Amino acid sequence: MAAVYQTLHRRASSLLCRLHSTYVRKMRYLNKLKEDDSLCRQAQTSGTFYLFHNLSPFLQKSGKKYLVPQLTAAEMKQILEKFQEAEEWMEKKSVLIGCSDEHVPHFALDLGALEKSVIESELQGSFTDLRKALFVVDGKDSPLLASAQSLLRWHDSHQYCSKTGQPTQKNTAGSKRVCHASGITYYPQMSPVVITLVSDGSRCLLARQPSFPPGMYTALSGFCDMGENVEETVRREVAEEVGLEVESLCYSASQHWPFPSSCLMVACHALVRAQQAEISMDSLELEEARWFGLEEIVEGLKREPRSSKQDDGSVLPWFPPKQAIAHQLIHEWVKQQNA
Repeated sequence: MAAVYQTLHRRASSLLCRLHSTYVRKMRYLNKLKEDDSLCRQAQTSGTFYLFHNLSPFLQKSGKKYLVPQLTAAEMKQILEKFQEAEEWMEKKSVLIGCSDEHVPHFALDLGALEKSVIESELQGSFTDLRKALFVVDGKDSPLLASAQSLLRWHDSHQYCSKTGQPTQKNTAGSKRVCHASGITYYPQMSPVVITLVSDGSRCLLARQPSFPPGMYTALSGFCDMGENVEETVRREVAEEVGLEVESLCYSASQHWPFPSSCLMVACHALVRAQQAEISMDSLELEEARWFGLEEIVEGLKREPRSSKQDDGSVLPWFPPKQAIAHQLIHEWVKQQNA
């Protein structure tokens, strides 16, 4: 009997802990906001807002740091009151992107239809291209800016129903759009992309595209084709881009990435046979692909873009920064070599 009581007590304690978990309560609160328009409207009056202008986030510079300001609802109203046509934008155009542990909801709002210089002057900051912003703001702000831009971009490109051509309407939270003519509900989606660090055991393979900044090399990547699983995509992409056959692969991690649109980056390590490691590059996709030894990788990880240019005009290799999942793959490979 005592054993039964102890079992029931443990289960009850476990359930109580889960119900009082900060994370669980936060996720359930966010879900309520997505499903209940009236509750979300109420939350907008006490929430904070991240501003964008044509998908570029608003930043403020403080010394050498770049900050991502969160404007209160009252501050937002002060700004929007200066633009008569924008008075209802907080409700009609903002999208829910998260909340604090204290249940303060966070929204994103794009003011692209308004004069950028007026807003920048009013708030003493600037709207910055997202690619640059992701690498100059604090690490905790980068994922929020990326997801906010992706959601704003999705709403901008899904204003009409693909079946009827009629306008779609977003719910208050921005978690979906509905075509009332057809009854179709549209939800934001991400495209799966594999990013793969290929190794032959003692070297790793990195490549660059013509559009990359001078000297930057990264892991191979490509979109999943319809019907493919991750393993099939990795093998196909490696075969297509560098002419190598993957012998084995393992999953590393995943990351949301907003370029070129909302993508889910699935990161993997792939192994090829050292005896069959001659690269046959697809020049339509890549500008260069080559093997890197451990020493060169370690030096490249220390190097920044500004320090890569040499006196003779040549550029030393450098790799994606810490915020990018490619950096994680390269760093993991170095640890494996040193193990």
